[in-house]
Amino acid sequence: MRSAWAALGGDPAAAAAVRTAGPAGALPARLPVTDLAVACVAAAGLAGLELARARGAATDGPLTVDSRAVAVSFTSDRHLRVDGQAFSGFAPLSRFWPTADGWVRTHANYPHHRRRLLAALDLDPARPDDEVLVAAVGERIGARPAVEVEQRVTAARGLAIAARSPEEWDAHPQAVAVAAEPLVRLRADAPAAARPAPPAPPGLPATGVRVLDLTRVIAGPVATRFLALLGADVLRVDSPGLPELEPQHLDTDAGKRSTLLDLGRDADRARFAALLADADVVVTGYRPGALDRWGLSPEALRRHHPDLVVARLSAWGGGPWAGRRSFDSLVQAATGIADIERRPDGAPGVLPAQALDHGTGYLLAAAVLRALARRAVDGGAWTAELSLARTARWLRQELPAGPVPDAAPPDPDPWCAERDSPAGRLRYALPPVTLPGGRRDWASPPTRWGGDPPAWPAR
Repeated sequence: MRSAWAALGGDPAAAAAVRTAGPAGALPARLPVTDLAVACVAAAGLAGLELARARGAATDGPLTVDSRAVAVSFTSDRHLRVDGQAFSGFAPLSRFWPTADGWVRTHANYPHHRRRLLAALDLDPARPDDEVLVAAVGERIGARPAVEVEQRVTAARGLAIAARSPEEWDAHPQAVAVAAEPLVRLRADAPAAARPAPPAPPGLPATGVRVLDLTRVIAGPVATRFLALLGADVLRVDSPGLPELEPQHLDTDAGKRSTLLDLGRDADRARFAALLADADVVVTGYRPGALDRWGLSPEALRRHHPDLVVARLSAWGGGPWAGRRSFDSLVQAATGIADIERRPDGAPGVLPAQALDHGTGYLLAAAVLRALARRAVDGGAWTAELSLARTARWLRQELPAGPVPDAAPPDPDPWCAERDSPAGRLRYALPPVTLPGGRRDWASPPTRWGGDPPAWPAR
C-alpha cells in the first residue's frame, strides 16, 4: 500500500488512515495478488479522501479495506447474474495452446478478434466454435513455434502472445522499455491557475465532476465506475462500430451513463466536441495514438482545454509494443506471470483474478482523484499515464513471491447485492471500499449500452 501511494506522489503520513481486514490469501496465488489488490483499492480510497479535504469536506474515521470485499470485486464477473443467469468469462478460442516449442495465449472474445485469429491460421471464420474448430486451431498452432504464432496473428491484427518465462521477458526490448517507466506517471504538463472546487458532500468528493469515459473492457471502466461511486457524472462514449459484450458492460458500468458516437460523422463529431468542452476529466483506454486523429492527444486537448485532467491507460505503455492491442490475460502470459503461476500439469497458469486490469483501474482512478485535488489547490494541467505491463512488473518484481496460501475464496454473498436494472434482475459485486460518509453502492444500475443521449445534465 505504501508503495502504491508513493507511486501516486501521496503524502506518506496519509496511509495511516487505512485499516485493513480479512485474510492475506483472499486471492491465493504464488504472487502476492491479494496485497496488490488491497493496495490499489486503498490508494484509490486515500486519493478520494485527499480530494474531499481539498473540497472542504470532513473526513473523520478510518478508511477500511477488507480483502474479502476486494477479492469478490476483483472477480466480479464470476458473481454477475442477470435473472439468475451466469456468464462465461472467455470464449472457446481464448485460451493457452501448446506450440511446437512452448505455449501461446490467444484472445478471441470479440467477433473481430476471432475473425482475425482464424484468418491468420487460414481457417474459415464462418465456422462455429465447436470441437472440430477448436481441434483445427490447436493443430495449426501446435505445428508452429510460439513466437511465430504471435507474429503471424499480430500481423493480422489479432491477439496472440507467446508465454514467456520471467527471464525471457526481462530480456525482451519491450520489458526494458516498461522497466524504465514509473508505475504511475502523474504530472502537471503546463502551469494553470488553481481551480478551487465548491464544497462536496461527505464521502462524495467527486460530486459535480464531469468525466468523459473513452475506455473499454475492464481496467478503464473499473476506474470510471469508482469515480462515479464518489459522485462524478460519468458518460461513457463508444463507437457504434465496436461491439460490446453485454455482461462486461453490466459488470463495470454501474453508476454511469452510456452513449454511442461515430466520430467519422460530422454531426457526431460536433456532439462530441460539445461534450468535451464541458468535461473536467477525459479518461482514455485505447492504444497510444489511436485517438490522436480525433484531436484527443494530450497536446491537442491542452490547446483547447488547458486545465483538463487527462488520464491515459494502455496495455504496454511505451516501447516497441506500444501500438499493440492486448488484454490482461495476454500481458500475464508475456511478462512471465503465467510461467510463475504454472499448473501442476506443467501448463501455464493464471492469476486468481484479472488483477492487472482491476488493480490498474483503481490506480488510474486514484491518479485522477489526486490530479483533481492538486488542480484545486495548486493549479496545473494534469496528465496521468498507466499501463497493464507496468502493473505486471510491480507485481512480479517489486513484491515478493511465495507459496500459494492455503485459503479458500471468500463467501461472496456478504459482498454482493441485487437490484432491478434495464437488463433484468441484477446480482453484482459491491464496491470494495467506501469513504466515510459515502455510498455503499453505486447510485444507479448500468443503463442500456449506448442508450443514453450524448449530453451532460445540468450541474
